[in-house]
Amino acid sequence: AGHMALRGITVVELAGLAPVPFCGMVLADFGAQVVRVDRPGTRSDSSRLARGKRSLVVDLKRPRGVAVLRRLCARADVMLEPFRPGVMEQLQLGPEILQKENPRLIYARLSGFGQSGRFSKVAGHDINYLALSGVLSRSGRSGENPYAPLNLLADFGGGGLMCTLGIIMALFERTRSGKGQVIDASMVEGTAYLSSFLWKTQETGLWEQPRGQNLLDGGAHFYTTYRTADGGFMAVGAIEPQFYELLIKGLGLKSDELPNQMSIKDWPEMKKKFADIFAKKTKAEWCQIFDGTDACVTPVLTFEEVAHHGHNKDRGSFITDTEQRVSPRPAPLLSNTPALPSTKRDPFVGEHTEEILKELGFSQKEIIQLKLDNIIEIHKLRVNL
Repeated sequence: AGHMALRGITVVELAGLAPVPFCGMVLADFGAQVVRVDRPGTRSDSSRLARGKRSLVVDLKRPRGVAVLRRLCARADVMLEPFRPGVMEQLQLGPEILQKENPRLIYARLSGFGQSGRFSKVAGHDINYLALSGVLSRSGRSGENPYAPLNLLADFGGGGLMCTLGIIMALFERTRSGKGQVIDASMVEGTAYLSSFLWKTQETGLWEQPRGQNLLDGGAHFYTTYRTADGGFMAVGAIEPQFYELLIKGLGLKSDELPNQMSIKDWPEMKKKFADIFAKKTKAEWCQIFDGTDACVTPVLTFEEVAHHGHNKDRGSFITDTEQRVSPRPAPLLSNTPALPSTKRDPFVGEHTEEILKELGFSQKEIIQLKLDNIIEIHKLRVNL
């Protein structure tokens, strides 16, 4: 970890659902030391985004537990919290208190609706934030209800990643001012910001048809997916005329016998024509025809296939941990200080409680007392004999 971009940066992550753990994992992948603070009674980490982190269990509902966290934050660079607005203040862990004790602390608050506004105190999930951002209304097939593309856009794009960006900016700004700041990351706003292109291109006619009938939302026969003979799928994205020409050639068609590529009224008919042709060969056969060409035709790879695909193997885009689990390598690649993600197993909840308290200067006697009083939990390695 000596030469990673975030070496020497310490992060305190309060355990939460997917978005905050992802943010913490990205920071850890790029060299930050991340301590996840778990609640007592937690058996396991449901989000599984714990690579490279350590785990401390402390009861924040008790004043002595709060005191432990304040000691941790007094020497941290970043605090990352996932709660609804007001919860941290009730615990006496709000930014005013923590930044008075540590003015350099960057206090990142990642929530669905943000720290203010009439929805800020209510529950929600990715699909709700996506809905409120306006993006969900544009996503889905023609004539069907809008549909959410998994829980990726709001949780991880507009949420976790946007929050990570805020933290990096605040760390950079701190090199000038010497002061931390509070980051109010709203998943609704992060997702909306991610969709700026949709807003900025409204006058261009790119989105004037109903949902699912436009160039980039599944309306065009040259920008969609097709089923193959063996039940696989190919993705087609041949927008430019020179790429479209190569697509037509590969499908064994002649462009002078077809309607104009941009004739919207002919798109549904052309989709049927393309579907019939794609259904006649297997995914592998289509790959043989289109691989290495500029036709913008690629196989829709399953999770089982993706790590074995030639291009991904060329670059080592997927990594395997010590438990033989495959996952994507951190991106982007930095030439001098690349991310070196931990290959160790994820921490058990409370595995590092004792180690972290010792680093904070607690004596063995104090640690034993905190454990007896159920302020902390220590879960050492489970040994299978």
